[in-house]
Amino acid sequence: MRLLISFLLLAIASQLQAAERLGWIGTYTTSNGNPTGSLGIYSFRFDPDTGVLSDIAVAAETDNPSFMVRHPNGRFLYSVNENGTQDGFDRISAFEFDRAGGQKLRLLGTVSSAGIDPCYLSIDRSGRWLFVANYAVKASGSIAVIPIRRNGTLAEAVQVVHQQGTGPVMPRQQRPHSHQLVTAPGGKYLVSIDLGADKIFVYRFDARVGRLTEHQVGTFAVPPGSGPRHIVFSHDGHFAYVIAELNPGVITLRWDARRGTFTQVAVTSSLPDEYKGRRSSAEIVLHPAGKSLYISNRGDSNSVTHFNVGADGIPVRNQLTPSGGKQPRFIDLDPAGKFLLAANQASGELVVFPVDGDSGAVGAEISRAKVSAPVFILWK
Repeated sequence: MRLLISFLLLAIASQLQAAERLGWIGTYTTSNGNPTGSLGIYSFRFDPDTGVLSDIAVAAETDNPSFMVRHPNGRFLYSVNENGTQDGFDRISAFEFDRAGGQKLRLLGTVSSAGIDPCYLSIDRSGRWLFVANYAVKASGSIAVIPIRRNGTLAEAVQVVHQQGTGPVMPRQQRPHSHQLVTAPGGKYLVSIDLGADKIFVYRFDARVGRLTEHQVGTFAVPPGSGPRHIVFSHDGHFAYVIAELNPGVITLRWDARRGTFTQVAVTSSLPDEYKGRRSSAEIVLHPAGKSLYISNRGDSNSVTHFNVGADGIPVRNQLTPSGGKQPRFIDLDPAGKFLLAANQASGELVVFPVDGDSGAVGAEISRAKVSAPVFILWK
């Protein structure tokens, strides 16, 4: 009997452990040259039923891992090292996940980001190429294509592209600042979001040799002074939602996957008309059900805006919720879309909010955890 009870308890514990989700937190280890207290990438466990974060621990010590991406095969993780060097290039680090399912990351090596201030990474569908957006605070930004070897390590960049353009907001738009590079629905094109140039650049990509070629007819100019930062596409691939950092809100575009072109549909502010404080947005997330959008607002607002997405594809502002801290640089939904997590960089915590399954509205805070300068979340 005791043996049976022990077996049942072990089985129950195993099921409970399996129900938990693993995640990793990207941070800034320094800010303006000063230590933040962070050591690099942190891991955590997440209860998908209660929304509680636990077991936060150092997964890998590395400098300023402010953005990460997981390889499609699930074996590797890549992180930027956003150090802002002015006399050389920053780095991209390659890690291997613990094969036994643990939370630690094993460093495989580093390679030049082929630019300064790398802020975004994505991987092509074949898993052979890593795309890097180098923002470059004090210089012109660039995008780069880096080969991924079969063992997960990275080779030197095979192509670096310097985009052109400026915007009216000085000094933020004095020169190009690439902020994101992702594959668009249909798989034929890549889009690069450039905050400094006020443009979305469209490229064809030859996966045989890792070569980008600008699809000039597709390059799209957003409203001047918007400062486009990130883009998400609707689940049917017909619409694109671009977050504007400098004039916070959503620019809704229609995407033609066959021609590789955008058409503007609407612009919706993420803040009320009467808002008078400093403005800056950071992240945009689409709910798995496709009917809600969320934006994080920094500046003086420190909030999350929820939008309802109508049948016409246009988001309508529904709700403004305090982020539970200062400078919510990143927000994300858990994979099931039941909870929203806000990474408050300046105040140093992750805050969890429930999300209504029908309306998508954000509820009152239910959990929080201290983490020094958190700026990104990656799910396993």
